Amino acid sequence: MTLYEASSRARARLIEAGLQPVTARLDADLLARHAAGWDLATWLARRTEPAGEAFQADYEPLVERRLTREPVAYIRGVQEFWGREYRVTPDVLIPRPETELLIEQATIFLRANPTAVVVDIGTGSGCIAITLALEHPAADIVAIDISESALTVARHNAARLGAGRVRFMHGSLLADAPRPIDLIVANPPYVAERDKPGLSPEVREHEPAVALYGGDDGWRDLRAILRAAPAALATGGCLMMELGYGQSERLAEEIAQAGRLVLRQIAADLQGIPRLAIVARLS
Repeated sequence: MTLYEASSRARARLIEAGLQPVTARLDADLLARHAAGWDLATWLARRTEPAGEAFQADYEPLVERRLTREPVAYIRGVQEFWGREYRVTPDVLIPRPETELLIEQATIFLRANPTAVVVDIGTGSGCIAITLALEHPAADIVAIDISESALTVARHNAARLGAGRVRFMHGSLLADAPRPIDLIVANPPYVAERDKPGLSPEVREHEPAVALYGGDDGWRDLRAILRAAPAALATGGCLMMELGYGQSERLAEEIAQAGRLVLRQIAADLQGIPRLAIVARLS
């Protein structure tokens, strides 16, 4: 049996377990590459080689884990974000492509304000704070999380990627953050508890609940950040906060209740879903 044939058999098993064919193929190949220790180019060049006993001994447990719908990122222990690989564990949310929109918009702000004080609320793996620190070395970056386990992962990523300037803090929201803040960035928990049954098994059964669920309606943490932002932001400072599907519809009402804030923009992701609220503090 060749490596490719082993991957094809794994793909068939994953499809039987409920994965879509395209996802099953990508996952089977990615796990095979992980077991072999190969990049994509090497896999394409050598996948017709025999699958030796050592490969099969490494590959089979990975496939078995995926059959339980454990995310590939947790199985491999890494996930790419903004061109860099981040260590991920079940203690942190898996970085998603949609969140790169936040980096794009924060970059626009930081090009105009290169020495800004930036606070990342709920840093998780640290992917947002670390990316901004590496892309904007003059900025002062603080990353906060309520989970000590998540902070351990984030600190590891910062050290490995050379972002030693990021200051990590254990805390909730902005309670202990430095003031005033020029830019707040956040990908907070915004999934409604009542929507939990409709999530995929990968998310529902494996990703950390503390990073996912924002109360029964999903607004608990979004609302808390909006309420805390006016007192924490410098005049003209900005809050960039990721939203869930449909949450942009009541954003204006929540901003009005928070006071001293104005909605500048709601940016859509690549699927056209309103994904990022950009809010400024009034004088």
